[in-house]
Amino acid sequence: MKNINYIIDNKPNISMKKKLLFIAGFAFIFYLGFIFGSGRIQLRSIGSLNKNLPNRLDYSSVNKTYETLKNNYDGKLDERALLDGLNKGLVEAAGDPYTEYFTAKQAEEFQQELDGTFSGIGAELGKDKDAIVIVAPIKGFPAEKAGLKPKDIIMEIDGNSAYGMSLSDAVSKIRGPVGTTVKLKIIRDQKDLTFDITREEITIPSVDYVIKDGSIGYIRITRFSDDTVELTRKAAEEFKQKKVKGVVLDLRGNPGGLLDASVGVASIWLPKDALILQEKRGGITVKEFRANGDSILLNVPLYVLIDGGSASASEIVAGALKDNKVATLLGEKSYGKGSVQSIEELPGGAAIKVTIARWYTPAGQNIDKQGIKPDVEVKFVENNDVQLQQALEALRK
Repeated sequence: MKNINYIIDNKPNISMKKKLLFIAGFAFIFYLGFIFGSGRIQLRSIGSLNKNLPNRLDYSSVNKTYETLKNNYDGKLDERALLDGLNKGLVEAAGDPYTEYFTAKQAEEFQQELDGTFSGIGAELGKDKDAIVIVAPIKGFPAEKAGLKPKDIIMEIDGNSAYGMSLSDAVSKIRGPVGTTVKLKIIRDQKDLTFDITREEITIPSVDYVIKDGSIGYIRITRFSDDTVELTRKAAEEFKQKKVKGVVLDLRGNPGGLLDASVGVASIWLPKDALILQEKRGGITVKEFRANGDSILLNVPLYVLIDGGSASASEIVAGALKDNKVATLLGEKSYGKGSVQSIEELPGGAAIKVTIARWYTPAGQNIDKQGIKPDVEVKFVENNDVQLQQALEALRK
C-alpha cells in the first residue's frame, strides 16, 4: 500500500491488463516485493484531465539525444535499457509517486507476488516524497525479527543511497535469493540505525481465524488477494453456525490488495446495496461500489483493529464498516492511501501503473495522507497485545 504495495515470487494466473490498484501507503505493498492493491474492474472511459496535450509528443529532441549518446558515449549501450530509461523518465515526469513504469522483469515480479509467496525480508514498503519508508514489517518474518518498525526511513540499501529511488527499484534491490543478506541503513526518531537482514522464502496466508473464549470470532486478514473473500466467508459461516457473540476483524499491518476482495469482505457485515466506497476523478464520482448482499454476519457486534500499517483495501473495509455504523474501530490511525491506480501492459512485457482516480469512504472522506482515526484509540504495547485484549473484553460484555 500502496499509495501502492508490492509482493514477490510464484506467478499467479492473473492478467494485469486493465486492473485497478489500491496501493497501500506511500506506494507499494512491499512484502519486500510488491503487493499493489488491485481491483478486478474494467477501466471505463471517464474522461481525461489532459485533453489539451497533443495526441503525440514531438520526439525530435529525444532522437537527437539518442543520436548524440550513440555516437559519442565511450561505452556499450543496451537498446532495451535505453527504452526502459526513456519510458521511466516519461512516467516519472508526472510527479506522482504512485504512477510508475515497470520493466519486464519488474512487471513479472509484480504478477508473481499476488499469491503471497516471495523471497525477501517480509516488509511492506512505501514512499513519502523522495524517501522510501517501511509501512509495516510482517509479523514473524525477517524484517520484524531484525527490529524494523513502521515509518522507518530507509537511507541506504547495501551502501547505496535510497533517496529519490523508485519503489520498484527499492524492492528489486532488497529482494534476492534465500539465505543472502541485505544491509539497510535506517533513520528512526532522528537516529541512524543499521540492520543486516537475511532473506527468506516467505509464504503468507491471507486469512487466519479462530473462536476465542468459546464465543468470540477472530479473523486476521494479512492482505486482500484472490482467496480472501472465500476464506473470510468460510470463517463467517462457522462463526454464524456456532452463534458467536461478536467478531474481531484484525486489519493491522495489512497493506491492501485486490479491490473486489475488499468489497467482498465488507459485504459480509453490510446489508445489500450499502455504499462501500466512491471512486472520483477530477472531483466527479465515476463509480460506486456497494455491498453484494452476502450479509452472513449482519447485526453481529464487530470490532475492527487498525494501525499505521493498515492501508488501501484495509482502509476501504474499515471506512465502509465505520461509516455504515456496523463496527467500532480500535487501535491507531491507519496509513492514509486514497488514490486508485491502473496497471496496463506495454509491448515487450513492460507495464505502467498510473493513478486514475481517488477513492472516498461512504461519508465522502478521502483519507489520502490523513488516514482513518479509530473510534477507540489504543496504543501498541510491545509483547502485550492490549488492542486485541480490549476488543475482546468489550465483546464479552
